[in-house]
Amino acid sequence: MMYVLFGVFILLVICNVPIAASLCLAAIVSIVVSDSVPLIVVGQKLFASIDSFPLMAIPFFMIAGNLMEKGGISKRLIAFASSIVGALSGGLALVTVLASMFFAAISGSSPATVAAIGSIMIPAMVRQGYSKEFATATQASAGYIGVIIPPSIPMVTFGVVTGTSIGQLFMAGFIPGALFGGALMLVAYITARRNNYMGDQQASTKQICYAFKESILALLMPIIILGGIYGGIFTPTEAANVAVVYGLFVGIFIYKELSWADIPEILKKSAVSSALVMLIIATASAFGLILTREAIPAQIAEIFLSITSNPIMLLLFINIMLLIIGTFMETNAAIIIMAPIFFPVIMEMGINPVHFGVLMVANLAIGMITPPLGVNLFVACGLTKLKIEQVVKANWYYLFASLVVMGLITYFPEISMWLPGVLM
Repeated sequence: MMYVLFGVFILLVICNVPIAASLCLAAIVSIVVSDSVPLIVVGQKLFASIDSFPLMAIPFFMIAGNLMEKGGISKRLIAFASSIVGALSGGLALVTVLASMFFAAISGSSPATVAAIGSIMIPAMVRQGYSKEFATATQASAGYIGVIIPPSIPMVTFGVVTGTSIGQLFMAGFIPGALFGGALMLVAYITARRNNYMGDQQASTKQICYAFKESILALLMPIIILGGIYGGIFTPTEAANVAVVYGLFVGIFIYKELSWADIPEILKKSAVSSALVMLIIATASAFGLILTREAIPAQIAEIFLSITSNPIMLLLFINIMLLIIGTFMETNAAIIIMAPIFFPVIMEMGINPVHFGVLMVANLAIGMITPPLGVNLFVACGLTKLKIEQVVKANWYYLFASLVVMGLITYFPEISMWLPGVLM
């Protein structure tokens, strides 16, 4: 049955069938072939998998991100980032990365980060003489930080699938997200120096203070969310609701760039994005039902442990597999399918599940800037009308820097676990 399940799934993916349909059809064919359970179980699993209180955080975080984007938050974050690093060589590229890190702490989504920041920063970089390929690659790479710095939608998915604390996952993502951002900024700076991309005029202390004052309400949002979760005031799902109310209030009554007439379009956009994620989660859960019923995760765990009992080699092997999977599969689908497979292995080896959650999300995030799936590349290229292969050539240094940071957070778990440990 395992061969039928994976064989049908791989065949459908090769035939360019959407991931959600491929997962569901593979599960259905496996059941029909084996006749082990009634086919109605698939429908029941599709519904039961998304009938989850923690998963309600996903649509609300998406609504909050869209409210913040429409309410003028992104341009204020860009202005603040520009006042800090805009005067350095490659200032606009550095602003792009830093603003993406700020926006990541609001949206929880990589494509949303690329679209919100890239629609402003890519044209600005091109106007200042940056090559269009470099500008597009910079924004695509900076965007993947959106799923590492909390709140992160894939971390919510991982927490639901494995039973790991979502609050701890959120806190564990802060320092790794900052490291990834720092590495990308270093690459942008070196590239800019080599190509003579100059910065803007140095901002005065008064200008920095003004930009900070204008963006402070946006920067406070992740503090309110995570402070509330760790303070025991509300759950991650309730925190997502708080974020929606906060974004609505700030956009309409403080910044006054959001109107009530914008709300239907924001809700429509958020509903479409949420439906896509939820459909993948539902169908991946049906796929996972067959995996669990056939004890495939346990079998694969035995195979891994028979290959090596060394945690260093095991993590290297898992990282490589996740990087490869991330290039072909949507992040949430990959988490739902692969987390139950790897989880028994890492628990057997004594690896902290929170640390592993960060590793899994980070590996799959890097997949967002590698073809053929490379969702961030597609979003960024949609803004500049470039071909994927043109941007990939400019993206190699960002990818290399990302892999270096990936190695650091893999073998130095204190990087991820220090902040949750302090707060606990």
